[in-house]
Amino acid sequence: MATEGQSEYESVLCVKPEVNVYRIPPRASNRAIRAADWKLDAPDWTGRMRVTARGKLVFVKLEDKISGELFAQAPVEEFPGLTVETVSDSSRYFVLRIQDDSGRSAFIGIGFGDRGDAFDFNVALQDHFKWVKQDDEFKKQAQTPDTTPKLDLGFKEGQTITLNIGQSKKKDRSRPQSSGGFGLLPPPPGGKLAPPPVKSPNHNTQPSEGGSDTGFLLDLDTSNSNTAAPSNPTTTASSDLWGDFDSVSSN
Repeated sequence: MATEGQSEYESVLCVKPEVNVYRIPPRASNRAIRAADWKLDAPDWTGRMRVTARGKLVFVKLEDKISGELFAQAPVEEFPGLTVETVSDSSRYFVLRIQDDSGRSAFIGIGFGDRGDAFDFNVALQDHFKWVKQDDEFKKQAQTPDTTPKLDLGFKEGQTITLNIGQSKKKDRSRPQSSGGFGLLPPPPGGKLAPPPVKSPNHNTQPSEGGSDTGFLLDLDTSNSNTAAPSNPTTTASSDLWGDFDSVSSN
């Protein structure tokens, strides 16, 4: 797989200016890896880390800070895996399996002075192999034939279709509208307005000063018994009735 990726373009995923390298003791079979077992205060080598990708393969390269000469590299085919492993007691240290051109491999310990550098290294590997997984799934879907039945929406031979567009609207427009600007308005309530009443010049009607019938009766009681009844020939039937009261009071 490494030989196949040699002809592809190499991209840089992550660069850290300082990383420490440690010789680690042989691994116990049933014991987790602990960075406390290493000589953390005396690293065996210090240099620069550069993480690159060529196709699907990742290379963790340890280089000299000044000259850039390659000290060791670890080809990573999957993560997490045996090439890059975390330790149980710290997030800043990892176990790296390095490999030379002849195929020989060895395990070393690497560590970062800053926890943020260790986080960036971890995320760079995760993002790359997440992309590799998605790319593999897309290729499998492209190679797998689609066996699901497809919906045939085409017309069969001799099949026709009739569309009635706008007929319902024309029917609605032909009907008279019950309300609106084109309908007949109903006549106003009460019919025509009556003209104002016209007073007749021949009748001299004198309104009562008392404002009510009761006030007029009280005036009769306090008036003189010799008061004559009005001799207006055009008095109404109600005026004759009051005249009877005047005649009784005179007797």
